[in-house]
Amino acid sequence: AYLTLKTLIAHHQTRINLLIVYQPFLDKELVKDTSNLFDTEVNSFQQNKASEETLEKSPLSKETSSKATAAQLARSERNRQKALLLRQSKLAKQQLNQTSGKTSVGCTRVVDSGAGFLIEENPDVAPKKLKKVIEPPPVIAGDLTICLDCDKPFLDSYLLSTYNHPACDKCRDVEDKHSVITKSEAKDSYLLSEVDLTKREPILKCVVRKNPRHNKWGDMKLFLKLQVEQRALEVWGSEEAIEKEHELRQQKREEAKRKKFDKNMKQLRKEVRSSLYSVKVHGHQHSFGDEKQINEDEWTKTCSSCGHQITFEKM
Repeated sequence: AYLTLKTLIAHHQTRINLLIVYQPFLDKELVKDTSNLFDTEVNSFQQNKASEETLEKSPLSKETSSKATAAQLARSERNRQKALLLRQSKLAKQQLNQTSGKTSVGCTRVVDSGAGFLIEENPDVAPKKLKKVIEPPPVIAGDLTICLDCDKPFLDSYLLSTYNHPACDKCRDVEDKHSVITKSEAKDSYLLSEVDLTKREPILKCVVRKNPRHNKWGDMKLFLKLQVEQRALEVWGSEEAIEKEHELRQQKREEAKRKKFDKNMKQLRKEVRSSLYSVKVHGHQHSFGDEKQINEDEWTKTCSSCGHQITFEKM
């Protein structure tokens, strides 16, 4: 019995040494479960041995001792089977985690793209959040919309989903009635401000398109002309008020142009008049009087305006 226990301990000690060597590459829970399995087997062996010794010394019959030994062996076998099942489940879980789409190569983590190549995972860069596309809920048969032009019910249409205008696709008139207009043209033609188009309730829907004149310019916002006309009537009250405001603003623009023209003409006249004459600046010219003799050879004369006096010799 001592040799059997020694052999069992040596066998499990070899397994424990192997687990210690390969511990950095194995799961911690797997190592723990293996150690528990070893402890369970050793304890079961010791209990069985103690039971056999007790039975040999006790006056019980051989039949009772054999039944007790069989029960202990069955319990030991059940414990061993449970430990084996637990270890197998841990191994299966570890293999599943290793083959879940991510592979570790050295110190670099790579992700299987599913397209035949691996992508290096950068832990410093946060993954991009995907934009959620919210689709409109399905239309129920009881929620049909009535077309304003043909008075027929319909489920969905371009004008209803884009501009919230109840008109079916059959009655859509792109050239005339349901034409679109840019935001700049809506401001100039219908005298609407930015607040009237984008802030006033209900807010007018628009379609954003790239500018056809230049790609680097701002995007165009296309409004439904019919809705813009209705908003202009809400703001100004009537078409006559819009026309009157157009005339008033036209007069103001003409008045501003006239004032600017008069200002430029005035500045031009100043420049022309200053060039008609030029101011000539001359030095002072002396007007000397009669000469007076000072000595035999020296004479003098004096300026009558400034009093300047010069002396000279006369031969």
